[in-house]
Amino acid sequence: MRILGIDPGFGILGWAVIEDDLTIVDFGAIETSRTMPIDERLFVIHTDLSSIIKRYHPDTAVIEKLFFARNTTTAFDVARAIGVVLLTFRQFALPFQEVTPMQVKQSVTGYGKAEKKQVQEMVQRLFRLKELPKPDDAADALAVALCYSKYPVCK
Repeated sequence: MRILGIDPGFGILGWAVIEDDLTIVDFGAIETSRTMPIDERLFVIHTDLSSIIKRYHPDTAVIEKLFFARNTTTAFDVARAIGVVLLTFRQFALPFQEVTPMQVKQSVTGYGKAEKKQVQEMVQRLFRLKELPKPDDAADALAVALCYSKYPVCK
């Protein structure tokens, strides 16, 4: 099974495509500039994500649920990006699952309150990578996909 993992963001949206046998197909980030109007930034996310789906033909997708503590402006922008992502999934009839940050951390490290660095190091180990995946958002997308692939807490 081919899984598309998404770490949602507005300025940077991490994505990763893996096979459920822990083979990385590809990963990266969709970036938008702060100087672009909001509609253009959302269109870039849609267009780039559509290209990724067309290129890699995932069987399913998994996206991390929005979590924010303080900055509501950022949360609103990320929520807009999530809406575009979900609409793009629908456009391609791509089934998806949402997972919480705690589920991802629990499944990848065994501890639901693990630090970001711990998650990234476990992603590096589990995928047998020579170095930490970059950017951080792509590493997070790999963790999201891994959560869905191997750990029942995320299904």
